[in-house]
Amino acid sequence: MSYKCFEVTVENKIAHIVLNRPEKRNSMIPEFWDELPSIVRELDANAQARVIVISSTGPHFTSGIDTALFSSNAEASDDPKIREKQNRVHGARLYDTVNYLQQSFTCLEECRVPVLAAIQGGVIGGGVDLITACDMRYMTADSFLTIFEINIGMTADVGTFPRITKLLPEGVVKELAYTGRRMSAAEAKSLGFVNEIFADQDSLLLEVMKIAELIASKAPLAIYGSKRIINYSRDHSTADGLDYIGIWNASMLQNAEIMEAMTAASEKRPADFVDIPAKRKKMGSGIVD
Repeated sequence: MSYKCFEVTVENKIAHIVLNRPEKRNSMIPEFWDELPSIVRELDANAQARVIVISSTGPHFTSGIDTALFSSNAEASDDPKIREKQNRVHGARLYDTVNYLQQSFTCLEECRVPVLAAIQGGVIGGGVDLITACDMRYMTADSFLTIFEINIGMTADVGTFPRITKLLPEGVVKELAYTGRRMSAAEAKSLGFVNEIFADQDSLLLEVMKIAELIASKAPLAIYGSKRIINYSRDHSTADGLDYIGIWNASMLQNAEIMEAMTAASEKRPADFVDIPAKRKKMGSGIVD
């Protein structure tokens, strides 16, 4: 399937989603918000990959939301009564639109497999929302991020603040949000926001793909459980997290996978793990079919 904003490949259980509008600095046009969640949900629903890598093309990872998103194709009515009724639901329509945009990145967090962001150049505005929804972030040495919305009179609204406040100290987040200044890759790494920095995009992609290969070699059910439990524990108390781990392992722990991991290690061969199942699309004839 072809996309306007992305190229997608799956090889050796690794899905590679590439932002592919370098001539427009990978700005997030309306199609972007439809295509990204569709791609991620299809990969997840069909269990096509064990890990996803998101990278980009051109000088910048993304310049953020495209100005085309702020235009409207809706025609205002000449009838003042109709216009008045349209105005009444304007807030509800905008709320629904913002929620739709938010879900375009929430799908990365909800995806059952890890999502790795390989970042070159600038991550501007909505790009910060995107990378904070990923599991891990890797940057080139010349990369930077900026919560740019403040510079155009906006409050970042599609996911940055709820997530970045769990990844960076609150005072740093407020400084970025209030000033719109750039945070360099080195500063992001020093604060733990970025896992690693690489000299250039070629070495970035090479090393991130090595990390993806390592993840893909592990038991998918265990990776799935780890992601779910880490995210749950982040948003709940320690006691709730411990209870969730107990419930998860009581229902999902597979002795056969543990034995396969141990046997493969002793025999010095790749382990033959089962993939997570495809998501149910219809009820079929029974609960477990």
